[in-house]
Amino acid sequence: MNHNTKTMENALVSAWGISLIATLGSLYFSEVLKFTPCDLCWFQRIFMYPQVILLGLAVIRKEYGIARYSLSLSIIGGTISLYHYSLQKIPFFQNYAISCGRVPCTGQYINWLGFITIPFLALVAFFLISVLSIFIIRKGKEGKIS
Repeated sequence: MNHNTKTMENALVSAWGISLIATLGSLYFSEVLKFTPCDLCWFQRIFMYPQVILLGLAVIRKEYGIARYSLSLSIIGGTISLYHYSLQKIPFFQNYAISCGRVPCTGQYINWLGFITIPFLALVAFFLISVLSIFIIRKGKEGKIS
């Protein structure tokens, strides 16, 4: 196994680990702490949860081409997270927030250090997976690995 392949494998395992931690974290908030997810939280979950399975299978099969799909899911999920975080933290967005189901999307179950909320945590996870996916795609083009 060459160095390029090992580096890509490590990046893929890292992306899978991040998606697993994000998924388990969201389940902890909703199932253990009983925080009811708002509609935007559900959309973020829709783009994170499948990545645990997709990236996990890709790690087992060493299929680095999954990075293209993971990148797409992460960009869309990250955009939703950024919008959701803006609803929570930017007064302009708070004043014109759309109705978000039973639970308001402007609500903050957690607010660690004054800026870390659940959508922020999701945004960080989506961002890290995106960076790792781009890295895998670039390394794959260098080494002609699909």
